[in-house]
Amino acid sequence: MKKEVFRGVATALITPFCDRRVDYEAFGNIIDAQIEAGVDALVVCGTTGEASTLTDEEQIDTIAFAVKRAAGRVPVIAGAGSNDTPHAIALCKGSCEVGADALLLVTPYYNKTSQRGLIHHYSEIADSVTKPLILYNVPSRTGLNIAPETYAALADHPNIAGIKEASGNISAIADSISLVDGRLTFYSGNDDQITPMLALGAEGVVSVLSNILPAETKKICTLFWEGKTKESAELQIRLLPLVRALFSDVNPIPVKAAMAMLGVCREELRMPLYPMEDGKREKLRAFMEKAGLKTVR
Repeated sequence: MKKEVFRGVATALITPFCDRRVDYEAFGNIIDAQIEAGVDALVVCGTTGEASTLTDEEQIDTIAFAVKRAAGRVPVIAGAGSNDTPHAIALCKGSCEVGADALLLVTPYYNKTSQRGLIHHYSEIADSVTKPLILYNVPSRTGLNIAPETYAALADHPNIAGIKEASGNISAIADSISLVDGRLTFYSGNDDQITPMLALGAEGVVSVLSNILPAETKKICTLFWEGKTKESAELQIRLLPLVRALFSDVNPIPVKAAMAMLGVCREELRMPLYPMEDGKREKLRAFMEKAGLKTVR
């Protein structure tokens, strides 16, 4: 099996903004707090980080800042995917040049391609860099699902190390894990499926929830690996209402509202994302407070 990029919890970080610019002061504080809480890796400029609204320069600068701030304490995984293969390669190379430890690559969207095209897309990207790649399967956003057989075809590439699986299809994920036979590391891409994914052999989660509850998210994994499967499942289930609230609107709208409620950053999004309705916000606040978080009004 290839070396894991991480084992445990990688937080899919928000990108805080202030007056339409990246708020690096808030971002640095978020990075420090996450590492101090014990997360195992940081994902920068992914979906939760609103990468699709960042310019290429902003994206590389944000990744560079995270690498410098993390200072080797945990791996920094850079979102660098695109539906244009040469553009993805350029983002990957730029991310590597500023020190990213690994790269997260969403499937092509809109002009989606075939499974054969996916193999060539990911293989060309993997051939262009020396850092490990984590492929990201999220068909609800991209309209394209990575088939188990496609994972198997890509599994022998030395630079393709892992999978963030957010399809939600547990049966297909089980088939994928079986077919790759230890050649790839799987991570849950859904906060409501951490324990089930661990039970299938996943090595952790790329989490939105851990933006606000990093220690508790990691505890779900730790309990499972300590053989306390029931306790892991109980914590997973106890946090489900909060997880659902964090996805009651398009991600990262709710989690950014949650971070603002915690006084961490402004509730500033880039269009077309728009702040959530007051009713949903107050329900989110109630679940946060029930989970023990102190919010500001």
